[in-house]
Amino acid sequence: MSDDATPQTHGTSEPYGTHQSSGAHQPYGTPDVPRVAVRGEARIEVDPEIARVGITVSARGGDRRGALEDLTRRNNAVLDLVKSYGDAVEKLETGAFSITPELTRQGRGERVRAYHGRVLITAELADFTALGELTTRLADLDLTRVDGPWWALRPDSPAHGQARRQAVLEAVKRAREYAEALGARLAALVELADLGAEDAGPRLMAAPAGAMRSMGYGAAPEEHAPALDLEPQRQTVFAQVNARFTMTPPQL
Repeated sequence: MSDDATPQTHGTSEPYGTHQSSGAHQPYGTPDVPRVAVRGEARIEVDPEIARVGITVSARGGDRRGALEDLTRRNNAVLDLVKSYGDAVEKLETGAFSITPELTRQGRGERVRAYHGRVLITAELADFTALGELTTRLADLDLTRVDGPWWALRPDSPAHGQARRQAVLEAVKRAREYAEALGARLAALVELADLGAEDAGPRLMAAPAGAMRSMGYGAAPEEHAPALDLEPQRQTVFAQVNARFTMTPPQL
């Protein structure tokens, strides 16, 4: 083989795979640039911002038209009552409507005995002073059921950001304590991620509204029933973050 085919090298030779740029680090750190990985957590309790109540309006009639007319009248009465509270009600939505025949066996066949109608309504209130009175007045209506209240925070509540910030501060504090225990100090932040961000899992969790306080009412309690005294249930907001830092070489 001629000399022209001989590979030429310049400078000091290094084992394969050991050459790195000065700013590159191994994925899990090196003795010269060790890494520390921690999890920061925060749990805070705050007052609820909204309360939701579920309203079920029912009607029953011997014929379809009569059941529909009765259901329409009761539904309008509920909507008018809720809307009369003005700005105290932030949201009013109709969920599902159904009209169902009740069948009974007659001889070898079946016939329609009656028709049952139902409308589901959801009301969301931010003024808790009106909540007790409204739920009582709704429950006082014939064939009207009230479920709730379910206490909750708004999606953009400042409490979520507060929990996240506390979780980050806790992560930094924990990492610094680990470094100081080794006679080192934190050098740089490498990664900060919501818990489960890599696998699209839940990143921030609040206590589910449905798990709070729940009350159901049948139709027509005592006439002129007093307003319910409802005590809002505090909400728990929970946040977690994963953080990775580099630190100076430890003094072992």
